[in-house]
Amino acid sequence: MLRTNEGTLVEMAVQGAVMPPKCYGWEVTQEGTCAILPAVGGITYNVRVGDPAFGWEGDHVEPGVSLTASREHLDANPNRAFNAYACVGNRVRLISGAAAGRWGVVTGRHGGVEHVLVDFPEDVMGRLTMDDKVLIRAWGTGLSLLDAPGIKFFGMSPRLLRRMRVRLRSGGRVEVPVAAVVPPELMGSGVGQNDSFKGDYDIQTQDMGALREHGLDGLRLGDIVALMDQDCRFGFGFRRGAVSIGLIIHCDSRLTGHGPGVQVLMTAGAGSILPRVVTGANIADYLGIGRGRKKRTS
Repeated sequence: MLRTNEGTLVEMAVQGAVMPPKCYGWEVTQEGTCAILPAVGGITYNVRVGDPAFGWEGDHVEPGVSLTASREHLDANPNRAFNAYACVGNRVRLISGAAAGRWGVVTGRHGGVEHVLVDFPEDVMGRLTMDDKVLIRAWGTGLSLLDAPGIKFFGMSPRLLRRMRVRLRSGGRVEVPVAAVVPPELMGSGVGQNDSFKGDYDIQTQDMGALREHGLDGLRLGDIVALMDQDCRFGFGFRRGAVSIGLIIHCDSRLTGHGPGVQVLMTAGAGSILPRVVTGANIADYLGIGRGRKKRTS
């Protein structure tokens, strides 16, 4: 049984609103062509947690609903707090609009644009507008394991941790079920940034042959993955033997050095995290959201 400090965690309200979609204009792809494609933000009806991360005519597309705390001051502290404190698995309540009173679930945090991503039931999605506001019961920042203090957590609710079937092993190590293992040479955009506490970084997809070799071409939004030799305690970087556990939060990209985004959930030095590849290591199934709503009640 995992013993955590969840009884001491602060539960705090953070409020946000639907973020209108962005258009970046012409962008140069990794093939040297130009494209204008749907990108981040907005309400995305047909891309949900549990869907493939690849194959969409889009760039960094975020599943479900994208939220921000402040549209006018995206670099100000209210938006930083919104991103830093919202944790995957937290409950989200609509407080305005036609679906006011309905609930959703946080599915990730997109760092560069500072969006919090949320999944709502299908009938709620059809009633949302860009004017709608939400209140998130933010709970999970500061989470730790009492018997494995060397493992650092970011943006994970105790609710998600309980459902991930993480097992404590001898010597303060934990075994974590994952959908895939990512080698360090494939980690790209975001390496060197110090915002692992609120952001994400990308798996590079310029070499699809390398992805197929490692079984990464079938990644789904919401998959839990192991990032090998990645120490993300104070930012995103390489350290031999370190392991980080991440969550696929947005779709593929056609830009050089970019690809599916990974939000780090757990990170530690050598020997503390033991990834085990299994089928079904995805938050859609763990939390009964997105494409997993028919399998489990959230």
